[in-house]
Amino acid sequence: MLAGCVSQGKYDDLEAKASAERAALGKDVATLREEITRREAEIATLKGQTADLENRKRTLESQTAALNDRLAETEKRATEATARAAEAAAQKDAEINRLKGTYDSLVKDLQGEISKGEIKVTQIRDKLSVQMVEKILFDSGKAEIKPQGKDVLGKVGQVLLQVKDKQIRIEGYTDAVPIGTALRQQFATNWELSAQRATTVLRFLEEKAGVEGKYLSAVGYGPFRPVAGNDTQEGRAENRRIEIVLTPLDVTEVLKELR
Repeated sequence: MLAGCVSQGKYDDLEAKASAERAALGKDVATLREEITRREAEIATLKGQTADLENRKRTLESQTAALNDRLAETEKRATEATARAAEAAAQKDAEINRLKGTYDSLVKDLQGEISKGEIKVTQIRDKLSVQMVEKILFDSGKAEIKPQGKDVLGKVGQVLLQVKDKQIRIEGYTDAVPIGTALRQQFATNWELSAQRATTVLRFLEEKAGVEGKYLSAVGYGPFRPVAGNDTQEGRAENRRIEIVLTPLDVTEVLKELR
């Protein structure tokens, strides 16, 4: 036997070990390949999730930008609305103050009639009313203004000449006593009488006092809307009246003036 030669038994052992090692390595390779495949699948999944998250991120960023724009616009509109409200409040306060000046002038000029209870002047915020009992303006059942009434309406008209931001409505009222037979050819009912009286006052204010007709209107309410009971002489006297009511101009009329 030559020196250095491996015996058959030892060779077989080495071959067996090598075979076993190859088998183990082959198994490891298969396991590693499976792991690589699994990891690659996970990577692919994560890449897909990352793409979805990026898309979601871009969507959220776009939505956030849109919401910020809406917020800015809403805040701008709120600021503008607040400014408009403040301006409107200031204008309303100025309007009320101007009307207070009208009230003071009427009270001053009509002090004598007011002290006698023939005239009442009232102001509630932006509305003013001059209430005049029948006897100061008209004889019973008549629609012609008496001399005393013309003097009073002349004073009222001088004050109303300064009013340019109000509607001036003349309202006629009567008591509930029906029109007498002798007057029915002229006034069928109290409604006609009250309307004629209101119109007569309107004509006087326009033609004699110089108040612009575009601010004036007249209406008759007859026995309706009483301020006192009609079961006493005093109450009926209170109900027979003319009221000159100042109210804010109709918005549509203001727009017409601006055109």
